[in-house]
Amino acid sequence: MCHQTVCLVARHLEANGIPTLCLGSALDIFSAGRPPRASFLDYPLGHSAGKPFAPVDQLSIVRAALAGFEQITTPGGITRLVNEWGDDDWRAEARATQGQDTRQARDETPQFQFPSDRAAALASGAIRA
Repeated sequence: MCHQTVCLVARHLEANGIPTLCLGSALDIFSAGRPPRASFLDYPLGHSAGKPFAPVDQLSIVRAALAGFEQITTPGGITRLVNEWGDDDWRAEARATQGQDTRQARDETPQFQFPSDRAAALASGAIRA
């Protein structure tokens, strides 16, 4: 979910009595969106909960973020987590104005995970053979 949407949802939930804390990697959007509480992690987008296959890193991030419930006392407060990605190669790609299009061509044929899913779609009339 995008950072801006998360900010809006968090503000709505807080207004209705449900405490929230946003965790993300887009400080500029958190600053503009002003969620009730947020923890910023300087990691590539899509990795707000830690490095892939790194449970120690992930657990430390989640623990530090949850501490924000006690540490952030002013509405709109943002804590900066101290975890570091390691190498900064991702920053150059994130700043690039020319990116590679890695999308695959669209296929108009319905795709199913299992043959039984296709059979169910056929049986329901949702698709034709």
